[in-house]
Amino acid sequence: MPILLDLFLTFAKIGAFTFGGGYAMLSVISDNCVEKKKWITAEDMMNITVIAETTPGPISVNCATFTGYRQKGVLGALSATAGLVTPAFVLIYLISLFLDRFLEYPIVAYAFDGIKIGVGFLVLDAAIGMMKKVPKDLLSQLLLWGGCCVMLLSDIFAWNFSTISLMLVCAAISLAVFFVTRKKGGEAK
Repeated sequence: MPILLDLFLTFAKIGAFTFGGGYAMLSVISDNCVEKKKWITAEDMMNITVIAETTPGPISVNCATFTGYRQKGVLGALSATAGLVTPAFVLIYLISLFLDRFLEYPIVAYAFDGIKIGVGFLVLDAAIGMMKKVPKDLLSQLLLWGGCCVMLLSDIFAWNFSTISLMLVCAAISLAVFFVTRKKGGEAK
């Protein structure tokens, strides 16, 4: 199969069958693009996830665009991105035609309740997968678990704390440790 068609169909399948947005799609994108098709490496997936979190646009679209670009340049990026967004566009369009009646069906309400639970597991799976790939050195582990605690506490106590701010604080701490250890003659990892 030509790579552009393969990119489109792979990301169309991801877009059609993964509910819950970008974070829920991360584990499915990783499974398809890193494990099965070997289009990108696990390190690429980690890097693009971090970059996509800090750039405008949905994280899954940014991941699709990056993967497509890696495979076939600009045309690959367009193909993968179009594949990812087309199913959602079509579904939303069709639902909008019948929205009032669609939400009245109890079976639809129950289905969406189940989908919400499944989305939670997909997001958790993506988080655990990324946590496993974090380097095992002390600084990385402290930043990982410190960040988890800050986010958990901000949810529990309803603090208004941006994930981008947390990422910037972790980056600043990591850079500070790098410069301090470099001045002492050591080498940071």
